[in-house]
Amino acid sequence: MAAKVFATRRDLYPMLVLLMAVTGWNLEVIKELPVAHRVIEGRAVEVDLVKRRRGPGHWHQTVTWEIGAQGRELHTPGGLYLLLHRLMAPARAFLQTPAFWAIWHQSGRQPHTSECRNPFDASLDASLRWGSWVETHGLRADPPSGAESAPDATGDPLRLTANRLKTSIDVRRTRQLGGHLPSAARSNTTAVLFRNYLSGDQTTIEWAREVVSEAFTDVERAAYDAHLRALRDTGGRRQLNIRITAPPAGSAPPEAEAGESETAWTSCRDHSHHPLTGRRCGASFLDCFHCGNSVITGDHLPRLLSLLDSLETRRSALSDQEWWARYGPVWAAIRHDVLPKFTEAEIARAHAARPNDSLLDLVEPPWERT
Repeated sequence: MAAKVFATRRDLYPMLVLLMAVTGWNLEVIKELPVAHRVIEGRAVEVDLVKRRRGPGHWHQTVTWEIGAQGRELHTPGGLYLLLHRLMAPARAFLQTPAFWAIWHQSGRQPHTSECRNPFDASLDASLRWGSWVETHGLRADPPSGAESAPDATGDPLRLTANRLKTSIDVRRTRQLGGHLPSAARSNTTAVLFRNYLSGDQTTIEWAREVVSEAFTDVERAAYDAHLRALRDTGGRRQLNIRITAPPAGSAPPEAEAGESETAWTSCRDHSHHPLTGRRCGASFLDCFHCGNSVITGDHLPRLLSLLDSLETRRSALSDQEWWARYGPVWAAIRHDVLPKFTEAEIARAHAARPNDSLLDLVEPPWERT
């Protein structure tokens, strides 16, 4: 008789599942839905949620849920909230402290007494037994892969928990949005959503890989553009002066090559006259990769490859932003301007002959050396 008037404990499970599925919030937030709310022009409902996982400084968050059309309450968060609010109103009238959740409850130890209560008042756990509700309704998981065509194919009993349900909801919504995490992050930040719920979802992984690839392409392009700007400013060149073919044996070097001096990784045509100042150069050896006086030959390849190894090693000691700012233009210059000018065989020989010491410490201040 009570079930004809009040929501009961048996009704609690489908109500929790529906609210989690439609709102996208986790079970802890749903258990503490407030009874107080504000309806905005009949189109939305405003609710102040409690978020225990965020810590004392971020416990509350105000959300605005769409109500939707009449008869579609099960499909919109605002419509479902108001529908269940009305459904539990008869039991709520008997509560000493108003609460959203209000059901009729009969104690097994006192079969002739009954009462209306908030099931989550004493404990948020409320001794929920999802397995019993699944068994009562005969809910089963999908058949094993490849067995769908069998006429008697049936899956195992559905393993339902609040965490599995939240994960399924987030996966479905993220797939509908093409794996775009920022759009799918409704109740969690993007990082929390991926780490706790979507790290194993293939659609999300593919989207994340695409984002990382695009971000790397953008930052690499920015580093290469910085290299080209510096190169134009120090000699008006559009690319490094790379001498691929060495002069024939026994022949005199061309007049333009007279006076060249070796630096850490390149040669300099006129160390006494910097292209910008006209004075003796005092720049870092790393700046040689963006200087119009710089000359690179095949003899420099082993040292350049050793430098690349050292730059990659420095990644683990610096933040991405600091690494790209300090070493990105040099890395991009070697990768895009130098290495493509030589054959794979030449690079392979240089790689085998690269020295152990890259000389990178020469350009680092002593207090920054590791």
